[in-house]
Amino acid sequence: MPAPAIRALGILSGQQASPALQILTLPRPDRPGDRFRRATRECLLALAAVDAMLEDGKASREAIAGERTALLYVTAAAYGASNRAFIERQGGVMHFAYTAPAVVPAEVAIEFGVAGPYGILIGGAPATLRAIEQAARLLEAGTCDRALVLAVEIFEECADLYAHHRRFYRWPLVETAACLWLERGAGAISFESARGGGREAGAAGSGERFAAGPLADLRDWRARGVAGPVELSGRWRGEQARLRWSPENSHARGSAA
Repeated sequence: MPAPAIRALGILSGQQASPALQILTLPRPDRPGDRFRRATRECLLALAAVDAMLEDGKASREAIAGERTALLYVTAAAYGASNRAFIERQGGVMHFAYTAPAVVPAEVAIEFGVAGPYGILIGGAPATLRAIEQAARLLEAGTCDRALVLAVEIFEECADLYAHHRRFYRWPLVETAACLWLERGAGAISFESARGGGREAGAAGSGERFAAGPLADLRDWRARGVAGPVELSGRWRGEQARLRWSPENSHARGSAA
């Protein structure tokens, strides 16, 4: 399958460890406007990731507006915080809408005028690799002119739950919000997935980012400026996925905050 070109990549990555647990947290972004007064942290981080992507690509928000932009959102855990807040009655009845994973891409679509095809994938790193492959298919078919792959993972609000099951994760947990902008390109891309095997979650020592891991790995690959293909991989709940990608005409290095 023809590989998409990377137009831009914006990433916000947790830097400060939570005192309660080994979690590298992201602060709640400030965003003007009454519409965002009740918005959850994961929604605001998603918007900030798109802002970072536009800055990285030196593009205006008008460049991604309209029906020719597809949006694929991936998360394993980012909606856990809003669900917990609702169950524990922290947010009131108006908070109910924020318990659905769909609210994150919805906020992005409203804020930036994205009106093309969209999808939501729930899972870890393999889901993000699958989202990139699906974006390549949409671009190849001419269904869209550009595709955004968005991943948001936050952990602090459910820190005690992760601590209770800490043997299942590699620490620290790194809160991450990332958005990848893809367009038609040359090269080749292939995706494969299999069940079984041991657990693996990204590069050793890099911490756990769940669905955002492959986008962080892609940022690191681009930052090294190494010519040639890249191989992204990850495991989640018994699934091992791998994406072999020879992206060409990649314009930017990828921003990080």
